[in-house]
Amino acid sequence: MKKETSIFTIILLLAAGMEGCKQSDNRKDALITVDVTANYPRKELILQDFFDVEYIPLETTEEFVTQGKVMSIGREYILVRNQIDDGDLFIFDRKTGKGIRKINRRGQGAEEYVHLDGIVLDEDNNEIFVNCNTSQKIFVYDLFGIFKRDLAHGEGNEQLDIFSYDRQNLIRYDQGKNKGIQPYHAIISKQDGSITRDIPIAYDKIKLPILRVEGGAIFSDISSIIPYQNNWLLVEVSSDTIYNYLSKENKLIPFLVKTPSTTNPEVFLTMGILTDRFYFMQTIEMKLDPEEGWFTTTDLMYDKQENALFRVTVLNGDYLKKQKVDMISNPLNREIAAFQVLEASQLVELYENGESKGKLQEIAAGMDEDSNSVIMLIKYRKI
Repeated sequence: MKKETSIFTIILLLAAGMEGCKQSDNRKDALITVDVTANYPRKELILQDFFDVEYIPLETTEEFVTQGKVMSIGREYILVRNQIDDGDLFIFDRKTGKGIRKINRRGQGAEEYVHLDGIVLDEDNNEIFVNCNTSQKIFVYDLFGIFKRDLAHGEGNEQLDIFSYDRQNLIRYDQGKNKGIQPYHAIISKQDGSITRDIPIAYDKIKLPILRVEGGAIFSDISSIIPYQNNWLLVEVSSDTIYNYLSKENKLIPFLVKTPSTTNPEVFLTMGILTDRFYFMQTIEMKLDPEEGWFTTTDLMYDKQENALFRVTVLNGDYLKKQKVDMISNPLNREIAAFQVLEASQLVELYENGESKGKLQEIAAGMDEDSNSVIMLIKYRKI
């Protein structure tokens, strides 16, 4: 009996050890090398083959007319401002798109913002965090727009990316005047803005995604923080390495490295949506695309199953004609990978031409050109 028990115990221990190795392997992705000068083969994907897609038409009424710049999306609410920053902040129901209320706390007072530069919706605490770089503060309001407190940036700071990290903290990226002196990724308190934890990323010299053009310069907005499973991908444009930040261990693991380090013109690499199989990214070359009037960009995708990189185009399967999906902008959270704003005028035109189908066709049938936008949610598929 003792011998049988001993053998059974050994089997259990071996199984546990194998499972532990398996979990460890799953947590650490092999380091990916991306040659930004390479001409990778092309691949075309249909979004609905690996994501669930949800469309939310924002209600259009006399009070709720907005140019549809989405600032934050939660479980219950969608926060939207106008393209012209007039201070209006619209709150819509996340499931129905129905307008709930409009808030405007713009002004010069101690409890007022000058600009809506960034917004974090914290539904766990029923709070809205409004980042205002002009005031160098993050203003905190409740869901009715009542002021609660403010969080000072710190001298010379400029918060570019902010996400809710946990119930007590935000995670932010700062690229203010202190660049080169202090870490830019950090976890800060939701109560007073103090730094809970610095997350330093090393690099040799400062690089900025700025392109000098006739009459001025243009700046590329590269996402510095991307939610990734239960952790975060952190991007520092001056570094050739993108890191996976393991929250519980407070540890940076190299995830992807850009090569070559130096090119002429400079080429930056930014991350987009990630799934268990596909990692979407984009190269941004500091060269003007004459047709777009913007940086020269190339959409790439690493296929983990094939262990290969591709130049990729992702298409929305709810259109009869090819409509490209943006897989880089607007990363959200661990439920919703990203969102895209679909303009009413475009949807109405496609409907009239018989070029949409399914749920999108149904929505467009009840719209006109003056309707509010439709928000397309790109949702991780539950297995």
